Amino acid sequence: MANLKEIRNRISSVSSTMQITSAMKMVSAAKLKKAQDAIIAVKPYSNKLEELIGLLSSGSAGIENNEYFKSNKSNKILIVPITSNRGLCGAFNSNIIKETLRLNKIDYKDNAIEVLSIGKKGGDILSKSIALKGRHDDVFDDLNFKNAEAVADLIMQSYKEKEYSKIILVYNRFKNAATQVVTVDNFLPVEKISAGTEIKNFDTFFEPSETEILKSLIPKSLKVKFYRSLRDSFASEHGARMTAMHKATDNATELRDELKLTYNKARQASITNEILEIVGGAEALSN
Repeated sequence: MANLKEIRNRISSVSSTMQITSAMKMVSAAKLKKAQDAIIAVKPYSNKLEELIGLLSSGSAGIENNEYFKSNKSNKILIVPITSNRGLCGAFNSNIIKETLRLNKIDYKDNAIEVLSIGKKGGDILSKSIALKGRHDDVFDDLNFKNAEAVADLIMQSYKEKEYSKIILVYNRFKNAATQVVTVDNFLPVEKISAGTEIKNFDTFFEPSETEILKSLIPKSLKVKFYRSLRDSFASEHGARMTAMHKATDNATELRDELKLTYNKARQASITNEILEIVGGAEALSN
């Protein structure tokens, strides 16, 4: 059994760890609230844009000529995994990395795969096994629409230049603080809604034509969609870290209690031994 000093040192160390994890949990909870508010703000606008594009594309005869709807003949596929710059958030990053590797080895094993990583953690690991087109680790340093738009422009430009046949986003979609859903989203080409799909259509006249409106509306919709994905991932990160730190705090508390029990038992045994030695010594002197 460890001596009393070692146990006291372990209790002190675990208590310090518990204070750190508890503080990180509170920080993540505060950041999560702001991230949730940002998602709530952007979702209605993003949903309406997608609904409008669905309405326009279903009735536009010239939509096949739009550069974002046309399929490219390239054999290359670009995967954009969105991870975080920091760890200590449970399986948040590893789930995205595993899904990206799965897409590479199974779903698109016959294609040439390149990765444009968003977030330091994903870039560091994926660079060892897949060719990286680039890294954007600084997006989450100051997450706003302007910074997201700059990255989205690069992705959209590479598709316009027919460098890739498909561009896929892989990210954690925020459901609640304890649940993040790994999402694989076909970013480009834009999928046209089939004629059989029910859309809330009204007697609407478009000026200029649907094709002209789509030409200017689709790039904006893609940028908003990309920004929304970043926001989803950002909120998921803080939710995952808050949950991970909550579990770490609970585990540290349990370990500290066990160490205190062990310490008390060791101390009791030590006192008992000292009493026995005193009694034994007294008996030896009396004899």
